[in-house]
Amino acid sequence: MIRVLAVACLLLPFTTSAAQAQPVGVSGTVLDQTGAVVPGASVTIVGTGGRFSDVSGASGGFAFPNIPSGTYEVSVSLLGFSQETLRGVVVTDMPVVLPPMTLTTADRNETVIVTASRTETALIDAPATISIISEDVLASTSSQNYGDLLRSVPGINAVQLSARDVNLTSRQASSTLSNTQLVLLDGRSIYLDFFGLVLWDFLPTNLSDIKQIEVVRGPASAVWGANALTGAVNIITKSPRESVGTSVVLNAGGFGRGAGSTRGQNPGALFGGNATIARAPNDRWSYRLSAGYFNSDPLPRPVGLIPTISDPRAPGATIGGAPYPSDETGTPGSSFRNGGTSQPKFDARVDQELADGRITYAGGVAGTAGIIHTGIGPFDIQPGSTMSYGKVGYTRNGLRVTAFANYTSAEAPNLLLPDPATGRPLQLNFKTPTFDLEISDSAVASRRHLLTYGGNVRRNNFDITIAPNAENRTEFGGYLQDEIFLDRVRITAGARVDKFGNLSDPVFSPRLSATFKAAPEHAVRASFNRAFRSPSVVNNFIDLRIVSPVDLRGLAPLLPPGLQPLVASPFPLVVNAVGSELPINGVAQDELTESSLNAYEVAYTGTLLPGTTVTAAFYVNDLDNDVNFAQLPTSLDPYTAANPPPGWQLPPSVLTLLAAQGVFLPRTAFTYLNLGPVRQKGLELSLDQRVTDTSSAFVNYSWQSDPTILDDDNPFPALELALPPTHRFNAGFNLNGQRYLASGAVNYSGRALWSDVLTSAYHGFTDAYTLVNGTFGMKWAGGRITTSIKATNILNDTIQQHIFGDLLKRSVTAEVRLSY
Repeated sequence: MIRVLAVACLLLPFTTSAAQAQPVGVSGTVLDQTGAVVPGASVTIVGTGGRFSDVSGASGGFAFPNIPSGTYEVSVSLLGFSQETLRGVVVTDMPVVLPPMTLTTADRNETVIVTASRTETALIDAPATISIISEDVLASTSSQNYGDLLRSVPGINAVQLSARDVNLTSRQASSTLSNTQLVLLDGRSIYLDFFGLVLWDFLPTNLSDIKQIEVVRGPASAVWGANALTGAVNIITKSPRESVGTSVVLNAGGFGRGAGSTRGQNPGALFGGNATIARAPNDRWSYRLSAGYFNSDPLPRPVGLIPTISDPRAPGATIGGAPYPSDETGTPGSSFRNGGTSQPKFDARVDQELADGRITYAGGVAGTAGIIHTGIGPFDIQPGSTMSYGKVGYTRNGLRVTAFANYTSAEAPNLLLPDPATGRPLQLNFKTPTFDLEISDSAVASRRHLLTYGGNVRRNNFDITIAPNAENRTEFGGYLQDEIFLDRVRITAGARVDKFGNLSDPVFSPRLSATFKAAPEHAVRASFNRAFRSPSVVNNFIDLRIVSPVDLRGLAPLLPPGLQPLVASPFPLVVNAVGSELPINGVAQDELTESSLNAYEVAYTGTLLPGTTVTAAFYVNDLDNDVNFAQLPTSLDPYTAANPPPGWQLPPSVLTLLAAQGVFLPRTAFTYLNLGPVRQKGLELSLDQRVTDTSSAFVNYSWQSDPTILDDDNPFPALELALPPTHRFNAGFNLNGQRYLASGAVNYSGRALWSDVLTSAYHGFTDAYTLVNGTFGMKWAGGRITTSIKATNILNDTIQQHIFGDLLKRSVTAEVRLSY
């Protein structure tokens, strides 16, 4: 017995210690500034016992049942708010109930974002330059499309070409069918894989459902992969629990048409509406249903001749001189009736809360009709064209598993080019299902390393009339990023590897960033990024026959009088436009490789005064192997006397005579080629001021150099260059108070040179322009009713944002919003 007691006494300290080390619970509640509970906030506990994560529930509460003894730091974050941190939390042998943790409206550089690294981080700590459009801005904006909305972001070149056609890119010239900017909706890519372009009206989301929009101003392939060549736009919607209630928005108005083809006509009409219902019937389930519609009459078309000017890219050459097609139904090639747009949409989301995570089910469909401009002229997207999607996602702490499918179906006849085989308009029909599975996670290692990693597999099936031999494609990609915390220095090193079915080798996209914080509110960052865009299926497999009129009047003196009338009018020469995988004159073409961008940047983000955030960024972007639709030498695959062009009525020997003089009529005239390297430099300055909790102001300036052709064995053709606006300036304010709603903005853009439509006769400069936009509204019945007037181009200037685009005049709409 004495021996047993002795052993027990010896073991007593250890058993007591073990008992004291048993894990206990840590719990708390997340509130906002008004004292309301906040569901969906990320809660993280980091300390001597490890790292633990949770999400606040429907009542704002969180609970960690098994936290080992030790000292911890508790952080709460949610998009749009400052991160709240509670330090020195000591866990012993008793449950810990934390005081309420209150999230406050963030200064700009403290706002939590997710797009830069695919994990939550404060904007000041991001390894890339980021701009944010907040919920308050969205509530008061006068913008009628995403181009108007994003135009105020530094470095963004946004253009509107028709009532529905919007294109944008960052830090380089924009164009028709822009395909270098990745666009995401809650992390789901929505670009059209057959070309990489984005149809912004295919987004099935109402502005009132959006929490914030994050814009990565610079390459993002290191975590997002292909198509994030010049940046990324991530549209993040509210969860159903964040938006419980019902909202209905109705708007109607008109726009001026006293310019161009509609001068003297009555104003055009536009109207729309949307409704959202969100409910959380219990702690486990919540849902949101949303539907909307927008309709607009056609905008005015430009008339007359495109000015003939000296080509600034090639001394001695001229561009322009072609007449604008008339705005009427008439002769193909010289006229087309401009069109408006109609855009229905529906979206649904259901969230299922689990004990250890959340499952989100979502699906929707968006339709559009209207004109889209391309390098071979405008196409008219027919009613019934849609993009639909379905998505299932699971999240637990940093783990995210998402599977989604996009299905796009559209029909669009060309409004200028006939199909030589049928004489009817050239037809672009496509059906493209896309399937994607993505997995990502994050983990802390040795307390100084935050690892983010993941990958995806993507499958595309193609059915496209202009690429009948298109091959389906499978893509794989994986990434790893390490954020290293060294006192005042944060180093981000990461890379992604992607393998595309149409590329022989994998593509490596590295990122290296070093951020130095002399003080918590000031950060200086130097970074290097490499990004890429894979050749699209259209680049590889386009197979078109198009009519290219040729002036043969110079032959008249050499012909007998009886044949001279045959050359009095341009000859409708049928030429081939083929992708890189199709042979030319029986000879295989060189394989297309990916476009790549090496980006170097130095940036500063800081808070100078409370609520005042200043950013500055200087960048150098080197683009190489850009994939362009290029005109081939006429002698590469010419028509001959043995094989004259369709409809040739002159003696075939005339073709031999022309060839002897070095003049050829091409049979294959266009293909896609990798072009040589060019360099783009720029400077972006911005100041954002949160005046009060309900009001803010901003001003920013962007300088962008003309692109410089770099030395190379395959130099970039000067005539393929587009020249972006050198100077852009934006300033504005937003107010979203208890009684009033208001916003105002001024957007200035310098002149730009466009060379991406038809032939050089349709190329030229657009004038510099200034847009003045504004909103004023009042809230009634305790904020349940809001009435407002929204106006764009208040000065009623005639603005043309692309040399072949429509004209913009003043637009005014009245809006009523009901919330209950």
